[in-house]
Amino acid sequence: MNTIVLALIILGLVGAVSSIILFFVAKKFQVFEDVRIAQVEEALPAANCGGCGFPGCHGFANACVSAPSLDGLLCPVGGNQTMQKVAAIMGRTAVESAPTVAVVRCGGTCDHRPRTSDYDGVKHCFIAHNLYSGETGCSFGCLGLGDCEVACEFDAIHVNPITKLPEVDEEKCTSCGACVKACPKLLIELRKKGPKSRRIYVSCRNEDKGHIARKSCDVGCIACGKCEKVCPHGAITISNNLAFINDDACKLCRKCVEVCPTNAIVELNFPPRKVKEESLV
Repeated sequence: MNTIVLALIILGLVGAVSSIILFFVAKKFQVFEDVRIAQVEEALPAANCGGCGFPGCHGFANACVSAPSLDGLLCPVGGNQTMQKVAAIMGRTAVESAPTVAVVRCGGTCDHRPRTSDYDGVKHCFIAHNLYSGETGCSFGCLGLGDCEVACEFDAIHVNPITKLPEVDEEKCTSCGACVKACPKLLIELRKKGPKSRRIYVSCRNEDKGHIARKSCDVGCIACGKCEKVCPHGAITISNNLAFINDDACKLCRKCVEVCPTNAIVELNFPPRKVKEESLV
């Protein structure tokens, strides 16, 4: 009996001493979190998509509080309105950023890009990309297996069952960048939404030489250089047999669209062009 009592006393003393030690250790290494982090996180849309470049909304809130300014920090889901709320909490100013939207730089539908093989493996773009070049002659084109669709948490992108190409819903797209990261072909990018949602971009990533690119896809860029020459704003460059339009410099004049011989340059949400009346002789 005395042995049991002694054991209980010893255990009680060990527990008490351990509790005291843990108390002082916790006090010594206590981490104080700035209350503004919780306030900023509360102002965020709680998407936790990682589009801001940080691990979730808490990570972004921590970055906003820790940074000397809000320059370069943006919540793509909440946009400028959310950043204004964050700036008000921090007592700082937030520079407005032009809204962006995801675009798919591939116009090779089934009609323009004939199939040369039939993929019968796992329906996963990343796996298919690492196994072979694709079902068509264009090794740069979309595989159409929908990794981007699965990655999108906002139901903003879907693969068209007829064209086998992803299509972006502008109203739902939050520019989180999940689809950009999911595409192994690097076909999806975030571009400025543009005034009245008007955009111009080269819908092709084929870096093969002109005749090879044209053979594998009717609407592929052949790097002829006509768009670069006609652009009055210097917004177009040719590199690696491929044209690229800088949306910061583009003034949406659409001259490049008119001269492209393969219709590789896409114009979105513009009014119909006026038909020029032929002069009577």
